[in-house]
Amino acid sequence: MLETTTAGSLPKPGWLAETEKLWPAWRLEGAALAEGKRDAVLVALKEQETAGIDIVTEGEQGRQHFVHGFLERISGIDFAKRQTIGIRADRYKAVCPTVTGPIRRTEAVHGAEARFARANTRRKLKFTLPGPMTIVDTLADEHYRDRGKMAMAFAAALNEEARDLAAAGIDVIQFDEPAFNVYASEVREWGIAALERAAAGLNEGGLACKTAVHICYGYGIKANIDWKKSLGTQWRQYESVFPLLAKSRIDQVSLECINSHVPLDLVALLEGKDVLAGAIDVASDRVETPEEVAAAIRAVMKFAPAGRIFPCTNCGMAPMARATALGKLKALAAGAALVRKELGAA
Repeated sequence: MLETTTAGSLPKPGWLAETEKLWPAWRLEGAALAEGKRDAVLVALKEQETAGIDIVTEGEQGRQHFVHGFLERISGIDFAKRQTIGIRADRYKAVCPTVTGPIRRTEAVHGAEARFARANTRRKLKFTLPGPMTIVDTLADEHYRDRGKMAMAFAAALNEEARDLAAAGIDVIQFDEPAFNVYASEVREWGIAALERAAAGLNEGGLACKTAVHICYGYGIKANIDWKKSLGTQWRQYESVFPLLAKSRIDQVSLECINSHVPLDLVALLEGKDVLAGAIDVASDRVETPEEVAAAIRAVMKFAPAGRIFPCTNCGMAPMARATALGKLKALAAGAALVRKELGAA
């Protein structure tokens, strides 16, 4: 009960990449970089285990960015043809590669990373992939000229990847869809369908993998913080998305809770789903106390049964100082332990 996990990404060690940056440059090259990435995965797993996290990740240590780390090995994308585009409804500008042909997955992307992580932890293991809508929103397009069609093409490629990850022993595959909080009409029109296509068959045909979707209000970077200030005293974006997800085949939904303006009664709209309740604020460098984490968990328990709650972080920790992230992971585990003890489930 109340198994802890994270949204996925963790800070990279300073010997591997630039620190406290969303798009960090690698400090190593060639074989040394490949070895460094593996070493960083070992560190990430060990630090999560030591902190007391129950469902661990490889921390996205092998990826420069949570979207482009997957796209780098997908056919149909020209990384040499980069364009500056507005993403998340022009919340901020980013230099992105261009889709110039049909999207195809011609080889495994993260299989080796998943197998390495699986071989080096006995805990439940989650692996994160970018969701179709968020991918579409992070690329220039000169081929499909239709966001929905392009999303379904990516969904097919993601599904091939996800099935291989499940076969490698991954327990939970999470699709990251921050774009769901921005494009409500498109979520209804094709976003949910693309997400379900990406996750199809992961708990069938001999595979036993949970599926999750992470819907956040973004990393703790200035563009996201400024955007959140514009949303008023209540953030109700989840209100239009959660009923659709409740009807979907997705098993788990990851959302922001602590230090946000999300009305927690919206959690009740996810009846029947596991709730990955964000009890750690990634937009603040202050380390929460276990008591604060416990209070956040109790608040969610008013609207979802404890057996379906997985205390989590609000979002990824990639741009955060490493010591801060580790402190927050320890607080997350300790806070969950407090509530388990209260419930007699310690």
